[in-house]
Amino acid sequence: MASDDRRRAIGKVISVSADRFVIEVHSGTDNFTVVGFDDIHYVARLGSFLMIPAHPEYVVAEVVGLRERDGQSHNDGQMDKTAAAKFLDVVPVGMLPMAEGGKFRFGVSVFPSLFADALYSLDSELDRIFDTECDAVPSVGKNGAPSSPPNATRFQNLSIGTSVVFEGYQVKVRIDDFFSGHVAVLGNTGSGKSCTIASILQSLFEKPEEHHARGATFVVLDVNGEYHAAFEKLPESGHINVTRLVLDGTAAAGRFRVPHWFLDLSEWELLLQASERTQLPILRMALGLVTLFGQVDGTQLNKVRNHILATCITQILGDETPPGAKETRILGIVQRFRTKEINAKVLGGWISVNFGKMPGLPNAHQYLAGTNGAGGFIDPELRFPDYDGTPFDFAALGDAIDLALLYEEAHGNRQIRDYCSQMVTRFKALEKRGDYEFLRHHSGETSSQSDFLAGVLGLEHKDGVYRKSAQIVIIDMNAVEDEVVELVSAILARMVFRLLRQAEPRNRFPVHLLLEEAHRYVASTPSRYAMDAGRIFERIAKEGRKYGLFLLVASQRPSELSKTVLSQCSNFVVHRIQNPDDMSQIRQMTPFISDGVLRRLPSLPKQHALVFGNSVNLPTTFKVRSASPLPASDDAKIVDLWFHENGRVAQINLMTAKETTR
Repeated sequence: MASDDRRRAIGKVISVSADRFVIEVHSGTDNFTVVGFDDIHYVARLGSFLMIPAHPEYVVAEVVGLRERDGQSHNDGQMDKTAAAKFLDVVPVGMLPMAEGGKFRFGVSVFPSLFADALYSLDSELDRIFDTECDAVPSVGKNGAPSSPPNATRFQNLSIGTSVVFEGYQVKVRIDDFFSGHVAVLGNTGSGKSCTIASILQSLFEKPEEHHARGATFVVLDVNGEYHAAFEKLPESGHINVTRLVLDGTAAAGRFRVPHWFLDLSEWELLLQASERTQLPILRMALGLVTLFGQVDGTQLNKVRNHILATCITQILGDETPPGAKETRILGIVQRFRTKEINAKVLGGWISVNFGKMPGLPNAHQYLAGTNGAGGFIDPELRFPDYDGTPFDFAALGDAIDLALLYEEAHGNRQIRDYCSQMVTRFKALEKRGDYEFLRHHSGETSSQSDFLAGVLGLEHKDGVYRKSAQIVIIDMNAVEDEVVELVSAILARMVFRLLRQAEPRNRFPVHLLLEEAHRYVASTPSRYAMDAGRIFERIAKEGRKYGLFLLVASQRPSELSKTVLSQCSNFVVHRIQNPDDMSQIRQMTPFISDGVLRRLPSLPKQHALVFGNSVNLPTTFKVRSASPLPASDDAKIVDLWFHENGRVAQINLMTAKETTR
């Protein structure tokens, strides 16, 4: 054994089994404290590591228990604790080569012999165990060219806090492993989730020297309006920019808006709560028809209108209802959907009733349907267009829905209007609701999807290329209701995912979606607002990695989160969790974590967390690096706010934004 190893021995192995060792600490050790050649070491902290030589490697063992066998009693009845035998229960976790530079590996291939020495661990060994020996490495330019400036460095490991087990030891994550997969930050309200996220990103973007993380893209879905305060000072460095887009539901200048023609079929289904069996086919037909409404020529739309009107009128002319009823129904249709070709003839007298008869019926039928398949307006080969995102006026969709209902009625489905009444009512409500002004656009408003996505992803188009203009883009949705949050988050996630899937080359523009309060819109069960709004996030969780789209999920209720999303997370930062359902969910999602580690979660103090996953070799409890400035989620100072002098002005403004501008 090397002399340094001999000097840091704290005891002997007295029991060896496949999953647990027992170490008897050397006599004379007071309160499990060892004075080593380099420092004073307290070796009995649960979760600390001991090194047991098994040449040419060390067996790395984690302390999971400590106990003491009483020593001899003095005449005065006092126990001699220094003479008491002290024991540590440890479990083997892996092997570490004795040679410098050797890499830690999980699992034990060689077990120590009885009475082998147990050594306290050095910081250099901890760095090798956690694989965080080098924080920054020399940077290189594009395609391997020399970096500019020549001495630039890039982060490789990121410090996120200090260990609560190893005094003063920095807990770090490997950036490639942490940010190249989905991450979950979980914990009860008030346990420090938002501060942890803010702290991690501040650490990432506060790199003191070149190169800075200019290529990063974090899109923050901020449902509580708290992250702007945490990141507003980052642009002061001159290297990192932050964009804040405020969604308050209005169409006011400077507010975040989403053109309604950016929605795909599933999002229209969510917006109008269309049922799958009856309402969804009508909605699909209407969305296809409405693309014709915005055409400048209008020939195709007029052809479709004539086809639908002719089909409906000829069906009425051929049924067994009395002539008077036929006339009333036809007049109602042509007054709502008029075309110059049909209205001029049909209203010209052909459907008039004279002495209980309709003498113009044969002429009307021949004019509308033609003879032997020739002439007329009914085209059996006509195919309605598919919805393709062509700009159209929001109100035009109401006319298109009526036209689609009319077409179904023309084919004998007389009850379709009743079946779709709920969807029609919701659409009419959306036309009037002030909190959906952000969605309602006129077809003349020019907003291409590429320009829209450039703003969301912090890109600026100049000289024919895109360059980063912001590394953090905050979508502030604090002022809108959950149903708006659910809709907008689904739209943005789907549009970004589709963009990255089509990008060439693939996986060269990583994007991280920070989902704050994710259980509100990535739920395990569909909310009352949606058919299945979390479907896009589940797909991103399963497929996003290969395209460079990653989720950073923050939630206080993991049991309410989508199990698919949570199961795909490769790194976890878990704060205090006390709810049994939430604890059970974490235990199911992380079977490789021991019960001993999980049992610590209910008692974790504020600003403390457990990190585990691909980016750290072993689960580690740490105190999170303090965020500065803090996000706007700090606790209310009850004593300060309650106990004050008489007459202090209340620190709240009850006037709405509209009232303050009057």
